[in-house]
Amino acid sequence: MSRAFILLLDSFGLGALPDADKYGDLGANTFGHIAAWAAKEGKPMSLPNLERLGLAAAAHKASGEWAAGFDQRDGFSGAWGVAREQSTGKDTQSGHWEIAGVPVLFDWGYFPKTVPSFPQELTDKLQELTGVPGWLGNCHASGTTIIDELGDEHVASGKPILYTSADSVLQIAAHEESFGLERLYAVCEAAYELVKPYNIGRVIARPFLGANGKYKRTSNRHDYAVPPTAPTLLDHVKNDGGEVIALGKISDIFAAQGVTRLIKGVDNMALFDRLLEVADEAPEKSLSFVNFVDFDMHFGHRRDVAGYANALHELDARLPEFMAKLKDGDLVVITADHGCDPTAPGSDHTREHIPMIFFGPNVPAQELPTASTFSDIGATLAKHLGVKPLSNGTALL
Repeated sequence: MSRAFILLLDSFGLGALPDADKYGDLGANTFGHIAAWAAKEGKPMSLPNLERLGLAAAAHKASGEWAAGFDQRDGFSGAWGVAREQSTGKDTQSGHWEIAGVPVLFDWGYFPKTVPSFPQELTDKLQELTGVPGWLGNCHASGTTIIDELGDEHVASGKPILYTSADSVLQIAAHEESFGLERLYAVCEAAYELVKPYNIGRVIARPFLGANGKYKRTSNRHDYAVPPTAPTLLDHVKNDGGEVIALGKISDIFAAQGVTRLIKGVDNMALFDRLLEVADEAPEKSLSFVNFVDFDMHFGHRRDVAGYANALHELDARLPEFMAKLKDGDLVVITADHGCDPTAPGSDHTREHIPMIFFGPNVPAQELPTASTFSDIGATLAKHLGVKPLSNGTALL
């Protein structure tokens, strides 16, 4: 049996890329700085399952430094290494597409860090098309923070919250009950058409619930994304008769292209529960792709170092449950799409190496060469599944 699993820890970077200075990210190191913070607090991190697979050694390979509290030098059970990004950005779509064999070699459009961030002709036309009374925000912001700040005014006024980030994205947040979920989706659909001339990668609907300053985003997020510019690993698997199971926001990132089944989850641990169910029943020649978004959304962007560390501990503690369900012929990779160093200034992604940690019942432990593109991950999985080779990347196993 040949099955493949991608466990993507959203934003879990292992150290700055050689060109990070061009992005303002010189010295960024998501994992290393979290570990250093924990050690300084007198609570050193312990990720025994990830470390045994080769995580700390991969981080050392990326940054040249051993993360505080991590010192396993040999005796690994996985094939470990790191990859460098070929795409020109440090955004979600570029990272995911490149892993699947389609690096983004063009420049996305971005909205400036001015206030307002969006062109008036864009917001005026969107208001005209949707009939909303106006907009709140209209700036670069952390999504959870801006909802806390403007949620009450939104509920009182009916004006959606409009914001962006370092990604090529326009995001619209609105209350599911007072504004309406379907109405929010309709506004985002209109926005998706309007941003096309600006070469924007995604419009994201960010619904939330709550009252009186206490708001929480729901799992009804929906991304209106530009589809990949070429066939990806997902397409190759689907076209060869395999099943592609997308957990979390994977389907949205690929505009549902190449996906045969979509599974949602409200947070990391709910998605891990769903992953365990998939591991029980996923058929031969299937690709299961999960994005654990909390690392990025709740902790990286919010610069919550303690929360990020705790989320890593939670995932590490549950890995044995998943490993116990693997079958002969299964191949798993733990990776990321970019960094989001919670000790860095601001709230943006950071341009970093990503981990490539392959494991499974038949995977020999070894150090892998540094990959010059994330696409080596997808190429390795395509070879394993016996599907058409990708147009980018080299198989590592």
